[in-house]
Amino acid sequence: MVGTQQQPLEVLGALDVAKTQWYHFTTIIIAGMGFFTDAYDLFCISLVTKLLGRLYYTVPGSPTPGTLPPNVSAAVNGVAFCGTLSGQLFFGWLGDKLGRKKVYGMTLMMMVLCSLASGLSFGHTPKTVMGTLCFFRFWLGFGIGGDYPLSATIMSEYANKKTRGAFIAAVFAMQGFGILAGGLIAIVISSTFRARFPAPVYEVDPAASVPAQADYVWRIILMFGAIPAGVTYYWRLKMPETARYTALVAKNAKQAAADMSKVLNVEITEEQAKTEDSKDESQYGLFSMEFLRRHGKHLLGTTTTWFLLDIAFYSQNLFQKDIFGAIGWIPKPKTMSALDELYKIARAQTLIALCGTVPGYWFTVGLIDIIGRFWIQLVGFLMMSIFMLGLAIPYHHWTTSGNHIGFVVMYAFTFFFANFGPNSTTFIVPAEIFPARLRSTCHGISAASGKLGAIIGSFGFLYLAQNPDPTKTDHGYPPGIGVRNSLFLLAGCNVLGLLFTFLVPESKGKSLEEMSGENEGNETSDDDYRKTATV
Repeated sequence: MVGTQQQPLEVLGALDVAKTQWYHFTTIIIAGMGFFTDAYDLFCISLVTKLLGRLYYTVPGSPTPGTLPPNVSAAVNGVAFCGTLSGQLFFGWLGDKLGRKKVYGMTLMMMVLCSLASGLSFGHTPKTVMGTLCFFRFWLGFGIGGDYPLSATIMSEYANKKTRGAFIAAVFAMQGFGILAGGLIAIVISSTFRARFPAPVYEVDPAASVPAQADYVWRIILMFGAIPAGVTYYWRLKMPETARYTALVAKNAKQAAADMSKVLNVEITEEQAKTEDSKDESQYGLFSMEFLRRHGKHLLGTTTTWFLLDIAFYSQNLFQKDIFGAIGWIPKPKTMSALDELYKIARAQTLIALCGTVPGYWFTVGLIDIIGRFWIQLVGFLMMSIFMLGLAIPYHHWTTSGNHIGFVVMYAFTFFFANFGPNSTTFIVPAEIFPARLRSTCHGISAASGKLGAIIGSFGFLYLAQNPDPTKTDHGYPPGIGVRNSLFLLAGCNVLGLLFTFLVPESKGKSLEEMSGENEGNETSDDDYRKTATV
């Protein structure tokens, strides 16, 4: 279908060549605090599940402390992922329909309210406590899901083309600080309660090893997630709508120019006729043959790579308990009180985050606009495959006495190359390569595919990784294929991710409109845009 040729919009060119300014950093902080909260809320539950098991599922007279039954553990850990998947699809679509700004505040308020509600209970029995927790964590996940496509899209549409990758990566890197904060908050709260309410270890006095006040500990940890989200709520409401949504989707170029003139501190003039006359073949829908022709391969690439990455990334949490026990970070549960166990789990996970998780994110921030998205993702998948095979092939060697340090180092490198690799790039690229009116939707679809992989990684492999010997499985679990064979499967997922990376285009140094084919028309140079947007 032949249409009217679009003229380039000055406001979009001005954004592409804008110097890095204070508003870029405020946007990173405002969007990033959402991701800080996302990570805190999603990962802090793993810190308190042992405590929940002791509080609500200890059997009197048992030689070992109580643990969550497999079905309850799966529900408590997985219900937020299910909510996140749903929220990514729904709010991704809504962000393209109503605008980024309108929906952005909705997701954050949902996160605040559900973080607080997660620490409440409708009743005192294990069933009612776990039921309440699962209900509110589903809706917490639903709000978190909306933050994925909206934060990525807003940052990509605000950024200039030379540093866009670093800015989006910096938003995503706040996830690392959220994971770190979860461990630190758990350390502080458990230490405070341990000092105030000392308790004997389980094997000395099972009942007294879980003080009644411990029931407040897990609630405070979960409810703390409302604080960072609430602090940034006001600033999210003050942000203007992105110029790309206003100009390309809402078709109000004058308003886009006025909004960006304020945040860029430049004077931008725009002709409304440019958007009013732009009814052309670029107005295809998500389910059209034109979208399939232009971006079908790209969407397949972003969904499959994110799906495969998250299977491996989230299942790595399975092996933390093996590492913690192997190097003596966490003694046997019966030799600790409930709050001792929480403290030591939090300390161990904080060290893993500090040494392996956080650095990987910031290597991506520093190098993504130099190396490019494609090579970081490709090398990341390759190195994850190599290190997982390095764990799997000589697995029995690593787990024998005296070889644990090597296992820990190899394991930490898989985390590092996940974050300095596909865990970051799969978030960044979908926010750059699709048209403005479908950008949030396509990012939501890609992210939801990843979260499906996370569900499989967290729970499918939880059962698969069980010892093949029925007498050596975790309580309540059927025999599986073992940790070693599970590592081989995860390495295979990484190799597939490497292959599907070839479907994803490189977006380094290119404008969003160049990647999506929008705003096509007469070529206008960056120098022309700089002259148009005069200080």
